[in-house]
Amino acid sequence: MSDEPAVEVSGLAKTYLVPVREAGVKAALASLFRRETKRVVAVDAIDFRVGGGEIVGFLGPNGAGKTTTLKMLSGLLFPSGGRARVLGFEPWARERAFLRQITLVMGQRNQLVWDIPVVDSLERNRAIYGVDPARYRRTLDELVSLLELETLLSRPVRNLSLGERMKCELAVALVHEPQMLFLDEPTIGVDVTMQRRIREFIAGYNRRTGATVLLTSHYMADIEALCPRVIVIHHGKLLFDGQLAALVASFASHKTVTVELAEPREDLDAYGEVVSHEGLRTVLRVPKAETPKLTARLLADLPVLDLAVEDPPIEEVIERVFAAPAN
Repeated sequence: MSDEPAVEVSGLAKTYLVPVREAGVKAALASLFRRETKRVVAVDAIDFRVGGGEIVGFLGPNGAGKTTTLKMLSGLLFPSGGRARVLGFEPWARERAFLRQITLVMGQRNQLVWDIPVVDSLERNRAIYGVDPARYRRTLDELVSLLELETLLSRPVRNLSLGERMKCELAVALVHEPQMLFLDEPTIGVDVTMQRRIREFIAGYNRRTGATVLLTSHYMADIEALCPRVIVIHHGKLLFDGQLAALVASFASHKTVTVELAEPREDLDAYGEVVSHEGLRTVLRVPKAETPKLTARLLADLPVLDLAVEDPPIEEVIERVFAAPAN
């Protein structure tokens, strides 16, 4: 990872003026002469840095400002305030040298041309970015091999499954070998096997090229597999920026205790909140501070065959982060 920041954001903000009116014909006619608006803050003066070669998770609930931030950093939106530098460029200036080095993949947006074969969309992007044909062929061969696209290149996009299309979306976005990847829900809607393959591809591309990745995802498996560091945004404000393990430590007030007994017991709720109970195996949720005392009690009072203490699932931690009030 490079010491030089690939992304540097200071006080970045985006505000929209949204038309509002009451329901009904009278209100509709009145709005023709005097339109009322309200100010909606999508991104509220956030600051962060991403080092060259990092893979960083960018998390937040729907409407938190994640996609708006990525659109500003990729040059699609002009900010209302603040500064940003990506690979040394001001994104919204949209300099050609900047656009050649970045890509934005949005899981709910289609870059491929619907009615033509995938290979034609790839060739179109080769021409747009001016990629040398020999370099294009080498890159395409690597992408085809890594993403298993051999049988897909000649098929029209409309005939692909969602998982197949997402693999091809990644290929067409990376044919010019960008050094900055903005990935907005790249595994949305695909099955578990395909999610894993896409994660493996992103990690491999990062290792091979040293590219920087800013990733949003609602699938916590994506974040756990790819992102040692996470940035959490909520109501447009930066809520957390640090290591994923530190996020768990900061917001996880409970531990999960899994205990397996030699004989069935029905009174384990005396030791903690019973999350699940099946046969001789019970999962308890206990306050972090009381975990040593409660596990000692379990071992002393009951015929314990096995006992494990773990942090709560990352999904639960993230829910707690999102539930925290914005400052």
